[in-house]
Amino acid sequence: MTHIYSNLLGAIAMQNFIYEQYRKLIRESKFRWVIILGSALYILSPIDISPDIIPIVGWIDDGVVLTLLLTEVSAILMEKIKEKKTTFRDRPETEEPKGNTVDVAAVDVDAVRGK
Repeated sequence: MTHIYSNLLGAIAMQNFIYEQYRKLIRESKFRWVIILGSALYILSPIDISPDIIPIVGWIDDGVVLTLLLTEVSAILMEKIKEKKTTFRDRPETEEPKGNTVDVAAVDVDAVRGK
Protein backbone atom coordinates (compact mmCIF):
# COMPACT_ATOMS: atom_id res chain seq x y z
CA MET A 1 0.00 0.00 0.00
CA THR A 2 2.86 2.38 0.78
CA HIS A 3 4.35 1.72 -2.65
CA ILE A 4 1.10 2.73 -4.37
CA TYR A 5 0.82 5.85 -2.20
CA SER A 6 4.38 6.93 -3.00
CA ASN A 7 3.77 6.35 -6.73
CA LEU A 8 0.62 8.46 -6.54
CA LEU A 9 2.49 11.28 -4.79
CA GLY A 10 5.23 11.07 -7.40
CA ALA A 11 2.67 11.30 -10.20
CA ILE A 12 1.03 14.32 -8.59
CA ALA A 13 4.41 16.01 -8.14
CA MET A 14 5.27 15.33 -11.79
CA GLN A 15 1.90 16.70 -12.88
CA ASN A 16 2.45 19.90 -10.86
CA PHE A 17 5.95 20.27 -12.31
CA ILE A 18 4.66 19.87 -15.90
CA TYR A 19 1.82 22.32 -15.25
CA GLU A 20 4.17 24.96 -13.83
CA GLN A 21 6.57 24.58 -16.77
CA TYR A 22 3.68 24.84 -19.22
CA ARG A 23 2.43 28.01 -17.48
CA LYS A 24 5.88 29.59 -17.54
CA LEU A 25 6.33 28.85 -21.24
CA ILE A 26 2.90 30.04 -22.32
CA ARG A 27 3.14 33.25 -20.29
CA GLU A 28 6.52 34.05 -21.83
CA SER A 29 5.53 36.06 -24.89
CA LYS A 30 8.53 34.76 -26.84
CA PHE A 31 7.23 31.16 -26.79
CA ARG A 32 3.47 31.75 -26.42
CA TRP A 33 2.37 31.03 -29.99
CA VAL A 34 4.68 28.03 -30.30
CA ILE A 35 3.15 26.46 -27.17
CA ILE A 36 -0.42 27.27 -28.25
CA LEU A 37 0.15 25.84 -31.72
CA GLY A 38 1.94 22.77 -30.33
CA SER A 39 -0.87 22.14 -27.84
CA ALA A 40 -3.50 22.43 -30.57
CA LEU A 41 -1.55 20.05 -32.81
CA TYR A 42 -1.15 17.57 -29.93
CA ILE A 43 -4.90 17.63 -29.27
CA LEU A 44 -5.75 17.09 -32.94
CA SER A 45 -3.00 14.54 -33.61
CA PRO A 46 -3.78 10.82 -33.34
CA ILE A 47 -0.21 10.27 -32.09
CA ASP A 48 0.07 11.09 -28.38
CA ILE A 49 1.06 9.67 -24.98
CA SER A 50 -2.01 7.45 -24.66
CA PRO A 51 -3.61 6.42 -27.96
CA ASP A 52 -7.11 7.75 -28.59
CA ILE A 53 -8.17 4.27 -29.70
CA ILE A 54 -8.36 3.22 -26.04
CA PRO A 55 -11.68 4.63 -24.77
CA ILE A 56 -11.56 7.15 -21.92
CA VAL A 57 -7.86 6.58 -21.10
CA GLY A 58 -6.89 7.78 -24.56
CA TRP A 59 -8.89 10.97 -24.14
CA ILE A 60 -7.56 11.90 -20.70
CA ASP A 61 -4.26 13.33 -21.91
CA ASP A 62 -6.02 15.32 -24.62
CA GLY A 63 -8.46 16.63 -22.02
CA VAL A 64 -5.65 17.67 -19.70
CA VAL A 65 -3.77 19.50 -22.46
CA LEU A 66 -6.99 21.15 -23.68
CA THR A 67 -7.86 22.25 -20.14
CA LEU A 68 -4.39 23.72 -19.60
CA LEU A 69 -4.50 25.47 -22.96
CA LEU A 70 -7.95 27.00 -22.45
CA THR A 71 -7.17 28.04 -18.88
CA GLU A 72 -3.95 29.81 -19.77
CA VAL A 73 -5.25 31.44 -22.95
CA SER A 74 -8.33 32.75 -21.13
CA ALA A 75 -6.12 34.08 -18.31
CA ILE A 76 -3.92 35.87 -20.85
CA LEU A 77 -6.99 37.34 -22.58
CA MET A 78 -8.44 38.52 -19.27
CA GLU A 79 -5.14 40.24 -18.41
CA LYS A 80 -5.15 41.99 -21.80
CA ILE A 81 -8.75 43.16 -21.28
CA LYS A 82 -7.89 44.50 -17.82
CA GLU A 83 -4.85 46.31 -19.24
CA LYS A 84 -6.99 47.95 -21.93
CA LYS A 85 -9.60 49.01 -19.38
CA THR A 86 -6.98 50.58 -17.10
CA THR A 87 -5.24 52.37 -19.97
CA PHE A 88 -8.61 53.64 -21.19
CA ARG A 89 -9.44 54.97 -17.70
CA ASP A 90 -5.98 56.53 -17.25
CA ARG A 91 -6.19 58.33 -20.57
CA PRO A 92 -6.48 62.13 -20.19
CA GLU A 93 -9.79 63.75 -21.05
CA THR A 94 -9.92 65.28 -24.49
CA GLU A 95 -9.62 69.03 -24.50
CA GLU A 96 -12.15 71.31 -26.11
CA PRO A 97 -11.01 72.55 -29.50
CA LYS A 98 -9.39 75.95 -29.39
CA GLY A 99 -10.46 78.83 -31.60
CA ASN A 100 -13.82 79.45 -33.20
CA THR A 101 -16.12 76.48 -33.36
CA VAL A 102 -19.14 76.26 -35.57
CA ASP A 103 -22.23 74.27 -34.77
CA VAL A 104 -22.63 72.38 -38.05
CA ALA A 105 -26.32 71.69 -37.50
CA ALA A 106 -27.05 75.46 -37.32
CA VAL A 107 -25.36 76.53 -40.58
CA ASP A 108 -27.75 77.55 -43.37
CA VAL A 109 -26.35 76.24 -46.64
CA ASP A 110 -28.13 78.82 -48.80
CA ALA A 111 -26.74 81.66 -46.69
CA VAL A 112 -23.22 80.34 -47.13
CA ARG A 113 -23.56 80.15 -50.93
CA GLY A 114 -24.69 83.77 -51.10
CA LYS A 115 -28.11 83.26 -52.66
